[in-house]
Amino acid sequence: MKQQLTLGLGCDRGTPLNTIELVIERALQSANLNKADIYQFATIDKKNDEVALLALAEKYHKPLHFYPAEELAKVPVPSPSAVVMKYMGTPSVSEAAALLAAKTDLTNLVVEKFKLRGEDGKNATVSIVIQPTDKL
Repeated sequence: MKQQLTLGLGCDRGTPLNTIELVIERALQSANLNKADIYQFATIDKKNDEVALLALAEKYHKPLHFYPAEELAKVPVPSPSAVVMKYMGTPSVSEAAALLAAKTDLTNLVVEKFKLRGEDGKNATVSIVIQPTDKL
C-alpha cells in the first residue's frame, strides 16, 4: 500500500501559489517522497482566506484543514518559533497542523519545518507527516 502524506503549511500573507508549490516540491524531494502520495493539507485557521492555499487544495483535489492557534499550541514540535508565536499565537503552524490533521505524533514527522523564500520575497513553510494507516 502506498503511503499517504499529510502536509502542514505556513506562509506569509499573499504568498503566490507557485512559491507554495516550490516549497512542497523541494520538501518532498528532500525526503524522496512523491507528490502523488499527498493525502491532505493543514494550516492555521487565520489562513482560511489565503488565496494560494485554497487554490492548492482545489488544484490537487485534497482537503485543507484549518486549526485554531490554541489547538496548534498544544502540539509538541521539534522546531518551535518565537516569531510565529508572536504573530500567530502558537509556536508552530506547519508542524503542529500536519500532526493534528494526521492524528499522530512526532514519530511520523518525516520532514520538519522546511522553509523557502520565493523569488517574490514571500516565505513558505511545509512539514510532512506520513499518515498512519489506522487513522485514515
